[in-house]
Amino acid sequence: MDDEARTTLERITAEERELVLARFDLDDAWRLGSRLRDAAVTQGLPIVIGITLGEARVFHTALAGSSADNDAWLERKTRVARRYGRSSYGVGMSFRVQGKDFDTSARLDPREYAAHGGVFPIAVRGAGVVGTVGVSGLPQAEDHAFVVEQLRAYLAATA
Repeated sequence: MDDEARTTLERITAEERELVLARFDLDDAWRLGSRLRDAAVTQGLPIVIGITLGEARVFHTALAGSSADNDAWLERKTRVARRYGRSSYGVGMSFRVQGKDFDTSARLDPREYAAHGGVFPIAVRGAGVVGTVGVSGLPQAEDHAFVVEQLRAYLAATA
């Protein structure tokens, strides 16, 4: 078994338990998305950012250096987070820890689903997963870390 993957999965699972919001609506989506965009602009990140609430895309922006390919990756990762109710990176790592490859073992079309880092479930206390927040454009661990960092900061600011 891959010890690095197991350690990464444990960290991701802890993040998923930690980052639960008290509420989340369209105004919250705008505030969270704007926070991500401001941070990405400040850091010069070539990413796309997307937030969904239910099945609806409620926030989307593309920054300099990103491309339509990043949009496609974001959609594929969002489908994974929605389907499994956890981060796209966590899903990918859980397959890896089991010695499996998501693209073949999940029995899902890899043109539609990507278990790579960058999309995180928006969980509301008492309601469960109500949407997703994600980015695409960096290596998967960096995509995931950026979303977690910004979601953590948003939670602290709204507490």
